[in-house]
Amino acid sequence: MFDKLFGKKQEQELFVSPLSGEMIKMEETPDLVFSKKMMGDGVAIIPFDGKVVAPIDGEIIQIFPTKHAIGILSNKGLEILIHIGLETVAMKGEGFTVYVNKNDKIKAGDLLMEFDLELIKKKASSTVTPIVITNGEKIQSIEKTYSKEAVAGQTQIWKVKY
Repeated sequence: MFDKLFGKKQEQELFVSPLSGEMIKMEETPDLVFSKKMMGDGVAIIPFDGKVVAPIDGEIIQIFPTKHAIGILSNKGLEILIHIGLETVAMKGEGFTVYVNKNDKIKAGDLLMEFDLELIKKKASSTVTPIVITNGEKIQSIEKTYSKEAVAGQTQIWKVKY
């Protein structure tokens, strides 16, 4: 409130879809941890292919040893988790190729990883991929946009205001 009274400009960040696919509400994710937003708010994507790109400019802060998930820190300090499929940790990295390393600087649209979508369909419980803000206490609001045919690196998924 004081920021508005004293003229501090409200900051925002725009996030693009890290995958091409159908966007769904987080509440529709077939996993309670994500659907109940226990890890944070966001959206989920049913992928059309196996490419993952950066949704925002920032830095890679985590690559899970099983390669099924990647953590990004945006330039404004927002932590994003991209979790490829559900129950994919059990695949122990099979079918995943990561092209970035921890601490790499990234730009929106940069290729981060690829995965074998058909293998995930066979070995995991779902291909649904949650995109989660894990430190949502930093933001004032999130404006989500849903698309039946999101294009990786192009379609806006949300606008965050700080």
